Amino acid sequence: MQSLLPYLKAFAVGGLFCLLGQLLIDYTRLTPARILTAFVVLGLVLGALGLYQPLADWAGAGATVPLTGFGNLLAKGVREAVRKDGLLGAFTGGLSAASGGTAAAIVFGLLAALLFKPRDKNK
Repeated sequence: MQSLLPYLKAFAVGGLFCLLGQLLIDYTRLTPARILTAFVVLGLVLGALGLYQPLADWAGAGATVPLTGFGNLLAKGVREAVRKDGLLGAFTGGLSAASGGTAAAIVFGLLAALLFKPRDKNK
């Protein structure tokens, strides 16, 4: 039973992020793009304050996979780069930290575009 616990924690935390997003879609006039941006900024701010990493350590993929985890990754990269390179790290750290995931998203997006025929959703 103990080996199931990390999955349950990840599911619970990831599910809470999804619930929050759905509530924002249903009960506010915010567009999905603004909600996604708000999640990234929330993760960035919480990561910069050192509050997000304990959640990520506890919940694992439930906290690192959602967009808040991307914001936390940017904050972590900036913090480490500033420590290493000084002020220049504030401009390069976030990009360096997220470059692997960003490159993978571009490559897999390109592969999907090449392998599958796009069609109009309205048809």
